[in-house]
Amino acid sequence: MKGILAALMFFTRLPFWRLATVGKEHFRNVVNFWPWAGIITGSLGALVMLGASFFLPPLVAVILGVAARVLVTGALHEDGLADFFDGFGGGRDKESILRIMKDSHIGSYGVLGLIFYFALLVAVLSSMPIAVSASLFFCGDILCKFISSNIVNLLPYSRKEEESKNKLIYNRMPVMIFIVNLVFAVLLLGCLYTVYIPFAAIYATVVPCLLFLLLVRYMRWKIQGYTGDCCGATFLLCEVSFHLASLAIIGNLL
Repeated sequence: MKGILAALMFFTRLPFWRLATVGKEHFRNVVNFWPWAGIITGSLGALVMLGASFFLPPLVAVILGVAARVLVTGALHEDGLADFFDGFGGGRDKESILRIMKDSHIGSYGVLGLIFYFALLVAVLSSMPIAVSASLFFCGDILCKFISSNIVNLLPYSRKEEESKNKLIYNRMPVMIFIVNLVFAVLLLGCLYTVYIPFAAIYATVVPCLLFLLLVRYMRWKIQGYTGDCCGATFLLCEVSFHLASLAIIGNLL
């Protein structure tokens, strides 16, 4: 239970710290429970989209929904995406990539990466009926966090513990937690695709899985592992690829 609480405290700005004191050892497992934090972040964004759509155009509703998630997470993942683009775009070797990613200043690669990411995400979601977009946003948040959480099982941490931003290294995911997370993701997908989204669109889930494997291979080649910034970037890139694939499929069905 404290592992889930640690994940909620780490991945959101909500005052879960008021509920209990959580030790550092539990924060080493936050990536394992990352998809469970997606229940809150994904549902908040989806509900804001739906609520805003009653009074505002779909494009504005989507922007507000995305902004709501950014606020509740403190732009944690977006910060990782910017650092990822800066590091891998400007670094030539492992040492320079890690040094750039740790720098608190944002560079041109990071700025452009965020611009293209948000533009693409908003454009894709606003191109579908708002009920479908909100459902996909909720579903994609949890699904892609589950996919991205497996980075701890496939790659080692690239830095020493004392050199990491959070001064800790994440533990690998136990088999039982992986199975529970997988079952949860599959059940969620089954319910949503049956009720709200054309079932044929479930094939869109293949795209973020393939992109995840490509990113893992790329990170293994460039820095022989991953960092916290890589986790955030992997999630956002997988998520936007999921929405792109969904639009490509659903656009021909609606």
